[in-house]
Amino acid sequence: MLPFARVCVIGLGLIGSSIARGVRESMPSVALAGHDADPEVRETARALGLVDDVADTAGAAVIDADLVILCVPVGAMGAVAAEIAADLPADAIVSDVGSCKASVVEALTAALPGATIVPAHPVAGTERSGPDAGFAALFQKRWCIVTPPEGADPLAVERLCEFWRRLGADIEIMAPDHHDRVLAVTSHLPHLIAYTIVGTASDLEEVTSSEVIKYSAGGFRDFTRIAASDPTMWRDVFLSNREAVLDMLQRFSEDLSELQRAIRWGKGDALFDSFTKTRAIRRSIIEQGQDDARPDFGRSDH
Repeated sequence: MLPFARVCVIGLGLIGSSIARGVRESMPSVALAGHDADPEVRETARALGLVDDVADTAGAAVIDADLVILCVPVGAMGAVAAEIAADLPADAIVSDVGSCKASVVEALTAALPGATIVPAHPVAGTERSGPDAGFAALFQKRWCIVTPPEGADPLAVERLCEFWRRLGADIEIMAPDHHDRVLAVTSHLPHLIAYTIVGTASDLEEVTSSEVIKYSAGGFRDFTRIAASDPTMWRDVFLSNREAVLDMLQRFSEDLSELQRAIRWGKGDALFDSFTKTRAIRRSIIEQGQDDARPDFGRSDH
């Protein structure tokens, strides 16, 4: 039995359009509705046939839905939830795909008192954005972290977990605040570092215009790939998860200072030990199927 019969996706960018495509492929009998605040995106969604009905307002999109997934920047969650409040069916489950969870739980609970809210975070994506960028296999063998608030209905949580399983995801359940600390180091801090390194190269204009871009090696090239991610989304992520990000940034700064001292004083053994430990972490990521051991990580878009 399908976990949901009528699914509504609000926000038809990379993640939202991938969800729609995944539902079409793995749950073809499910009725799909959708909305995006951008009229051009709505037109593209209609042309692509992403959903059965592209509504011009968020409220109109959620009518009759039994699952509503908010695929909007975390800073917009509260405002979008307020838009759908009057039209949301009483028995609908409201979820999201945001990279921060404690702030999302707070925003959705305030805007939708009495609603069944089960946030989630599919840990998947690319640097591309927009409805054209989505693909059904985006969530295959990727983690989807479900973060129910305290006292959430267990049946609602299980229905959402089953939905993501059918899209190919592996499920982990976490408390919202624990999720935010984990993602601060595995996702948010790496993005902040990538934005910083690419920004530093840009500031060195006389170099960037020639050597840096012309001779980009794998390391810098991968930083630019990460730094190409949606700026609105990542602005909201850093502001919404500021405490955990600042904590991890402080820890990173301390570790970086240690490496700086090792280089300054020629402590080769300390550098070797550090690099050996991080190499082992890389191997663990590959062993768990979260990346590829082939040259250039199996990526063919260089």
